[in-house]
Amino acid sequence: MARPEVLERIKEAEREAEEIVADAEEAREERIAEAREEADRIREEAREAADEHVEERLAEAREEIEAERAELVESGRADREALEDRAGQRREETVEHVLELFSEAVDAQT
Repeated sequence: MARPEVLERIKEAEREAEEIVADAEEAREERIAEAREEADRIREEAREAADEHVEERLAEAREEIEAERAELVESGRADREALEDRAGQRREETVEHVLELFSEAVDAQT
């Protein structure tokens, strides 16, 4: 093989090697871009799942708070009614007692 042919074959091999390297670099860049997109998608899905979990937990907490509030209101209502009943009874007893004292005082003066 003549020297010019050898040089031409070497140049051709170098071009092919450069093409292979360029194709590999392009494929690598594409894979990196795809991996970044996939990572972004996974992060967004995780963020959405976390937000959904937070919303669910907040809803559960609100329900628990509302149930506890309703229990407290009902307990307070029952306590108030009991106090009103006792106050009513004591009022009647007090009125009767005051009337007795008044009657005794009037009787004592007559």
